[in-house]
Amino acid sequence: MKKVKKTENMNIPKHIAIILDGNGRWAKKRHMPRTYGHQRGVENIRNIAIAASDMGVKVLSLYAFSTENWSRPTDEVEFLMKLPGEFEKRFKDDFKKYDIKVMFSGRKTHLSQENLEILERITNNTKDRQGLIVNICFDYGSKTEIIEAVKKIVQDVMDKNTKLEDVNESDIDKYLYTKDLPNLDLLIRPSGEVRLSNFLLWQAAYAELYFCKTYWPAFSKKDLEAAIIEFNHRERRFGGLKKQ
Repeated sequence: MKKVKKTENMNIPKHIAIILDGNGRWAKKRHMPRTYGHQRGVENIRNIAIAASDMGVKVLSLYAFSTENWSRPTDEVEFLMKLPGEFEKRFKDDFKKYDIKVMFSGRKTHLSQENLEILERITNNTKDRQGLIVNICFDYGSKTEIIEAVKKIVQDVMDKNTKLEDVNESDIDKYLYTKDLPNLDLLIRPSGEVRLSNFLLWQAAYAELYFCKTYWPAFSKKDLEAAIIEFNHRERRFGGLKKQ
């Protein structure tokens, strides 16, 4: 007898974002260094990406390293900067098997040349895949993203490529890192923290928010299913009234 999935016949969000939070606290509870938590957190990207792919999610945006994370201890930052290379090495075969496309959102000005080459290589090697899009937000900050978008719009106005009075919401969308992605439907934050921490602020305007206490390294397919089930219980009115 075929096993029925919990999310079968449900409305599956096209675009889910997750803040990968709680790695250090997860490790501390196990009397391990914070870097061990980050290591396990990276490994969990594979698990949740495959789970999301199986469920029919189209885009999974993951907040892996923020523009504010540079202020963390030097040894921790140095460890985190090694993760793009490990990501490429460990997941390229699995992601190929599941036809997963990978893209990166964030600044490119603060990363090493080695990491820039890794990110570009991963992007180019997966660009023609048709399955789930995994959007890794690395050295990402929403305020920086919006500032960069505003600067580009101002430049276009100065170059007379557009008129100031014609600039609208959809124009701003076109200048964001996520310009080619569908609207954000569901934003998840594990670890017990209840804030967005400068993640997808513009994109989350009408996204459903879901918070849980599970630390990211322990976040499982069941946790993802629970978030999607809760999403299906929400009434999304986008500022309008309930349909009679």
